[in-house]
Amino acid sequence: MRKLRMGMIGGGQGSFIGEVHRIAARLDGHIDLVCGAFSSTPERSLESGRALHIQENRCYANFEEMIEKEKNLPSTERMDFVAIVTPNHMHFSPAKLALQNGFHVVCDKPLTLTLEEAFSLERIVNSSGLLFVLTHNYPSSPMIQQARAMVLEGEFGQIRKVVVQYLQGWLSTALENTGQKQAAWRVDPSKSGIGGALGDIGTHAHNLVEFTTGLKIVELAADLGKFGKNRVLDDDGNVLIRLENGAKGSLSFSQIALGEENNLAISVYGDKGSFTWRQENPNELVTRWLDKPKTIYTPNGVSTSSIASSFSRIPAGHPEGYLEAFANIYKNFAIHLNEYLDGKMNGPANYPGIKEGVRGMQFIYACVNSSENNSDWKKI
Repeated sequence: MRKLRMGMIGGGQGSFIGEVHRIAARLDGHIDLVCGAFSSTPERSLESGRALHIQENRCYANFEEMIEKEKNLPSTERMDFVAIVTPNHMHFSPAKLALQNGFHVVCDKPLTLTLEEAFSLERIVNSSGLLFVLTHNYPSSPMIQQARAMVLEGEFGQIRKVVVQYLQGWLSTALENTGQKQAAWRVDPSKSGIGGALGDIGTHAHNLVEFTTGLKIVELAADLGKFGKNRVLDDDGNVLIRLENGAKGSLSFSQIALGEENNLAISVYGDKGSFTWRQENPNELVTRWLDKPKTIYTPNGVSTSSIASSFSRIPAGHPEGYLEAFANIYKNFAIHLNEYLDGKMNGPANYPGIKEGVRGMQFIYACVNSSENNSDWKKI
């Protein structure tokens, strides 16, 4: 493997998710950040690039300039891929232009501003033959990998019920009116899309259900709430779900659940056993059984599967969490991209991609449609 060269769109000074991407990308030593269009103004982009020790001539005024100038650099210098860490309304155009100019793409979620853009981007990705990554990071936690492996091996039997929640309280007050940038764009439909908390964290819950069970949600009935004064986008929601095998469940998300920090949790119940995983204690997978005692799995612990161990970097008993899970996406992408560049692809992608992105957008639209029609059941 050679070190890959990353460009970044967005993620300038003060960005939470930009720094998460940079930490994750460099954690395993496979990737260097070499250029970027870090902000909406040339001055702020240059200032952010200087703080990151990027050469000034590779701190670009906008993504169009970056893609054009990087394309014209020698192949030994130009970026290999671009990471898009902007608000939702700025996902589609940079991704489209990068792909059309031969650059692979890592994109934050949700995929796009609209479902129409999502379908369009899917066609572009498929026709380009290039790699596309969507950063749903939670499935890259070792214990979620353990849970999925056990589900697919049939250890829990026929899946009957799923309960997932993602509860936060950071928007319990009108934070968007205080100048807090994260809050301001997330409650703005022109930047966030038709889903507020639904698009931000509801899509994580949806993705976790489909990843852990290997089953698609085929129908849902949603009740979305707007508790913040003058908010036009949801900040709370409850969704009944039906899975393709006949299993049923519930999905609850909120950003006005006062006192909650990042309470993502999932429980899956089969006819032989069940499991629970909580993001705020990510190193334990609690399993319960019909005919044997409760068992707790830990990363690299006793009986942990080889696939789960491959998502862990350190010995048992040393905690790993959010950043390491995020880094697993970049690690697996770096391995896959190096194989791509060598013409020796050794298997399917081991990270979320365009299909998961489209599924997430379909989930958002089905929930909004259902809620606007008195929680009627809607198909995804």
